[in-house]
Amino acid sequence: MEPDEKHDWRANGVRIVHGDELDLNTPQTPGMTRAAAITHARTGATKIWAGTVTIQPNAKTGAHHHGALESVIYVVKGRARMRWGDRLEYVAEAGPGDFIYVPPYVPHQEINAAADEPLECVLVRSDQEAVVVNLDIPVVEAPETVHWVDPIHRAR
Repeated sequence: MEPDEKHDWRANGVRIVHGDELDLNTPQTPGMTRAAAITHARTGATKIWAGTVTIQPNAKTGAHHHGALESVIYVVKGRARMRWGDRLEYVAEAGPGDFIYVPPYVPHQEINAAADEPLECVLVRSDQEAVVVNLDIPVVEAPETVHWVDPIHRAR
């Protein structure tokens, strides 16, 4: 839309989706509850999808990837353990306030690292399509710990 065009911003502007209005009619995994907030049907979004996921204590996904989609996970409560790689040979953990970025096609597994509390996260994906490619790969039982570090953040 051009800046000087007239728009009906009341009907086509900001949308609020309240926490009690999330859509549970999404693909579910045992031990996990996904709820959609920002979708094309609900808000008119065309390039992103956002929602929540709650993972029960000790629950984990199988190895999978999301095709060309990028994913961002924000940890609200609990402890997330991520494993990734061709044999899930790398592992790192994130806690409340941390963001996790999963690039396209990266084989990974999400795990609730806590035995006594749910893991609550906000999930944002770069597309509306719910792509999940389940993988049957041999898993390394003792993965290599990887600290999330970059040139301005030292290892903890």
